Amino acid sequence: MTERVRDMITSGQLEPGSRINERVLVEQLNISRTPLREAFKLLEREGLISIRPNVGATVVVFTMDDVEASIEVLIGLESIGAERAAERATEAEIAEVSELHDRMVAAYGAGELMDYFHLNQDIHQKIVDAAKNPALSRVYAEECARIRRFRFAGNRDQARWSRAVHEHEQIRDAFARREGALLRELLRAHHVAGWKAARHAFEAAES
Repeated sequence: MTERVRDMITSGQLEPGSRINERVLVEQLNISRTPLREAFKLLEREGLISIRPNVGATVVVFTMDDVEASIEVLIGLESIGAERAAERATEAEIAEVSELHDRMVAAYGAGELMDYFHLNQDIHQKIVDAAKNPALSRVYAEECARIRRFRFAGNRDQARWSRAVHEHEQIRDAFARREGALLRELLRAHHVAGWKAARHAFEAAES
C-alpha cells in the first residue's frame, strides 16, 4: 500500500504541492481509509508528504537546491560506503547485486521504467549495506526516499536511461572485482550524470 502511493508521488501522478484526496485514492486503490492513513504516516516520516489538521495530506514541494543538496549527501554516503563494501561484501551479497542487475536490465529491455527504478534503488542500497555500517545504511535509505521523484525523472530521457544501464554494468563489475576506489568514482559519476539529466528535465518543464 505505502509503496503504491510512494510510486504515485515518484512518477508525478500525485503532483508536488497537491492535496491528496483520500476518497479518490481509496476508490482508485480499492482499500479502506485506515491502511491509507497508516501509509500517509510513513510517507510523512520519509518527508514525501505533509499532514496538517483540517487540510489533510499534501505532497511536499522540493526546490532544485534542496535536491542538489541531497544528491551531494548521497554521493558522500556512497563514497564512504564504496571501499568498505568492496572489502566487506560477502560473495552472496555480490551475487545478489549481480542478479538484481540482470533483472534491472530485463526491465529496461521491456521498457518498464518503474520496475527498473525499484531494482536500481535496490542495487544502490545493497552496495551501501555491504559496507556493514547500519548508521550509514539508515541515513542513505532515508535520503534516497526523500528525492525518489527526482532520481526517477532522470531516466525519462531514453538516451540517459541507456547510459545509466551502461554505467550500472561498470558499477556491478567494479563491485564484483572488489575495486573499491573505482567503485566510488563510478558511483559518484553516475549520480552526477543522473542529476544533470533530471535537473534539465525539471527546468525544461518549468519553463
